Amino acid sequence: MKKHFFLSLLIIVTVITISSCKQSKKEQVADALVSHIDSTIKPGDDFFLFANGKWFRQNPIPGSEQSNGIWQLIQDTINAQIRHVCESSATMKDALKGSNKQKIGDFFYTGMDSVTLNKRGISDLKSDFDMIDAIKDINGVIKTASYMHTVAGSPLFGFYAGQDDKISSKIAIMIYQGGLSLPDRSFYFDNDARAVSIRQKFVNHLENMFAIMGYSPEKGKTAAQGLMKLETSIAKTSRKREDTRDPWMNYNKLPFKQLTESTPNIDWKIFMSGVGLHNVDSVIVGQPDFLKSLNGYLTSYPLADWKNYLKYHLLRNLSGYMDDKTYIEFFNFYSATLRGVKEPKPRWKRVVQQTDGSLGELIGQVYVDEYLPKGTKEKLIEIGNVIKIIFAERINALDWMSSATKEKALKKLSSVIMKVGYPDKWKDLSAMQIDRTSFVKNVMNATKWEVNYMISKYGKPVDRSEWGMEPQTYNAYYNPSNNEICIPGCNIIVPGYEGKMADDALLYSIIGATFGHEITHGFDDQGCKYNAMGNLQNWWTPEDSIKFYTKTKMIVKQFNKYIAVDSLHINGELTQGENIADLGGTIMAYEAFKRTDQFKNNVIIAGLNPSQRFFLGYALAWMVNERPETVASQVKSNEHSPAKFRVNGPLSNIPEFYQAFGVKQGDALWVPDSLRVKIW
Repeated sequence: MKKHFFLSLLIIVTVITISSCKQSKKEQVADALVSHIDSTIKPGDDFFLFANGKWFRQNPIPGSEQSNGIWQLIQDTINAQIRHVCESSATMKDALKGSNKQKIGDFFYTGMDSVTLNKRGISDLKSDFDMIDAIKDINGVIKTASYMHTVAGSPLFGFYAGQDDKISSKIAIMIYQGGLSLPDRSFYFDNDARAVSIRQKFVNHLENMFAIMGYSPEKGKTAAQGLMKLETSIAKTSRKREDTRDPWMNYNKLPFKQLTESTPNIDWKIFMSGVGLHNVDSVIVGQPDFLKSLNGYLTSYPLADWKNYLKYHLLRNLSGYMDDKTYIEFFNFYSATLRGVKEPKPRWKRVVQQTDGSLGELIGQVYVDEYLPKGTKEKLIEIGNVIKIIFAERINALDWMSSATKEKALKKLSSVIMKVGYPDKWKDLSAMQIDRTSFVKNVMNATKWEVNYMISKYGKPVDRSEWGMEPQTYNAYYNPSNNEICIPGCNIIVPGYEGKMADDALLYSIIGATFGHEITHGFDDQGCKYNAMGNLQNWWTPEDSIKFYTKTKMIVKQFNKYIAVDSLHINGELTQGENIADLGGTIMAYEAFKRTDQFKNNVIIAGLNPSQRFFLGYALAWMVNERPETVASQVKSNEHSPAKFRVNGPLSNIPEFYQAFGVKQGDALWVPDSLRVKIW
């Protein structure tokens, strides 16, 4: 998946059309690509800062944010639009019960009613806490955990109903490792100063949360220490994140009987019944050793520790939807400590974000009607088709891939489903119960609907037309089981160009690279293991596989060298799929751009030739300045490299970038031709 955002509202570009390579003398309005450049930095030393450094100096990170840049600017634009939808819906007095705007309005209203929220505190969860206190045995832990999976988070382990990796036409039940409060297992064991400090502050946070639940200081301290010890054990038997990326290693299909026999302390019938599943015949287990260890912990740790564990996970996952005291305690650890954020966002931003998160399908329908430009779907299809043509040509020209594998690769490429703009049909959310009684209950009801919707697919044919994102989401994804890419409609909008199109250098460096990135995911270190129908299958010749993985090892080695923050290196193994997609996507987009009139006619805009504008446009799409704490957390727990390296890394492998900016030996980004990564 590639997060990508477009130009800020401050961007104004005058596109100068000329018939020769000489620049027009027409007066220009400030060009964003030029005005953001930090001329004190050589482009060959740090292109990310060369392209964006001046903007970063002029726009420091707001206290309420973990980063600032294109992502934040565009998200603010989306939030303002969604806020209008929410506020106008909340003021409607005659909204039909069960209608989209009734649910949106009531959800938003309860979130904004801070007086009621602060008066109630955490009392809306009293019955849930009473249920946990009444647990008498391990079966009670399992039953309560199953309930929590339907309303608030994923205690003990991860659980999902989705396409079977080997039979993509069927929905399977999947169980995988999870159950931790910190972002990754490494947070429980790393010995660097930052990690040690986080663990100490986490225990303090636990004590504060138990105090909010009414524990005495002594009882709260004991509960916090017990929970930390319990989760450390769970983390110890969890696979490293990079080891969870191999779909073969993490596909272990077991008959239901074998699952129950291998973990006798976990009554899977109780769990499955609790989430609404019956007659499950088999389960795909991601990490069997994790489940076996968890099975032991259920009896080796006291029942009191498990009760405290469930209470904390319930409150943690719902703390953003209750009183200010509870929210601030959550914020102080998960935002301030882990990501360096200085202050909470305004309430309206938090509530808008949650309304969109819980009712995104409903808001999406309003968004498409009121904000999405006409012709969006058609334009996105046009760009996507060009990128597919370029990719096919690149595959045919590869000197390391055999004809047999090329034939299958081309078949897979031609089978890629492109979901762009917005879905042709919307989900039916009529069963979701939303009213003005309780914000946290509305959130829980929305989660319950999502889980029920997911569970309802089990035993039914896979609906390959279903979307996994809303049209107002600035993001994109590739789903290997469906062999599909999804580009939501809002990605077509380039703020600052209302009523006109940006020049092709920007369109192709941003939108084209997005298409290229997502298509390349079908052929990265994971996507290449799925065939045209989305089934896990070895379709490469052994010789081609060896050549491919030799090339992917080069990109792993390249990114392992990058220091993200302090002395913390990027994990090249964990991030290789995204790094491969970034490199492939940029190359495909540039090749497509070369076919435009702007490139062919060498149109100069704001003193920049087409290639310079393209690569500066790519850097602009990643113009994100992040706090050191945020970068450190991301490097340890996320498969995406920090923004800086998503620019400098791929471009250092592209010869045309060297030519466009005169990068030469001795520059920090210069890489000998023999070491440049060439995959697609």
